[in-house]
Amino acid sequence: MLRRLLAAAAVLLMPTLAPSLARAHFQEIIPAADILADNGDRMIRLALSFTHPMERGPVMEMAPPVRFGVMAGGKVQDLKGVLTPVKRDGKTAFEAATKANAPGDYVFFVEPAPYWEAAEGKYIVQLAKVVVDFGAGTGWDQMVGLPVEIEPLVRPYGLWTGSQFRGIVRKNGKPLPFTLMEVEWRNDGSVTAPSDPFVTQIIKTDGAGQFSFTMPRAGWWGFAALTEGAPRPGPNGKPAPVELGAVMWVKTQDMK
Repeated sequence: MLRRLLAAAAVLLMPTLAPSLARAHFQEIIPAADILADNGDRMIRLALSFTHPMERGPVMEMAPPVRFGVMAGGKVQDLKGVLTPVKRDGKTAFEAATKANAPGDYVFFVEPAPYWEAAEGKYIVQLAKVVVDFGAGTGWDQMVGLPVEIEPLVRPYGLWTGSQFRGIVRKNGKPLPFTLMEVEWRNDGSVTAPSDPFVTQIIKTDGAGQFSFTMPRAGWWGFAALTEGAPRPGPNGKPAPVELGAVMWVKTQDMK
């Protein structure tokens, strides 16, 4: 009898405990530098991986992206041909290198292949982007036209630590009100979170789809707005939910 009661209690507790076991996933698209020197190397190098940035892993296996490109001067260029698979912690990630041919702001973006998260019973697709400036200062707010995308209201580079990043989350061009967002710092190993709530910061957009967050430490910050995508067949052939994310990466620097 006691064994049956304990089993029943465990079943009742499972839904309560399950969310605490989940970790925020982030599609990284990190350039070696977010601002190119006018008289320096014009090569832009990027690292792409699917991981948990604040916890420094684990890294998840990445399939070849569906799309990878850059918007500059109002035009989109396909860059899938410059992607190179690499291993990171034994999992597939990607690197890319391309040249800045003219001054401008380069908005790099990636649409990864859907990732099946068995622990949550859903697919994850995070459409991520990052801006690299090359002697222009304009074009940073260009929208790529992704199904779900963050429109920056603050120039996403040249930011001091403590700056506030603001943006609008759009789905099919329309603002997404009261949408859950996850924010994480890309940990360099210098910080240990005192407890789970410090790993991922949770915010929401307001009624106009806008959000703001003050970044308290130097480094790369990832902003992920989460919404629902169209279901797709799961491993068992039945329709499975899709978590669709709009991700943007922003770097801050200490004022010295």
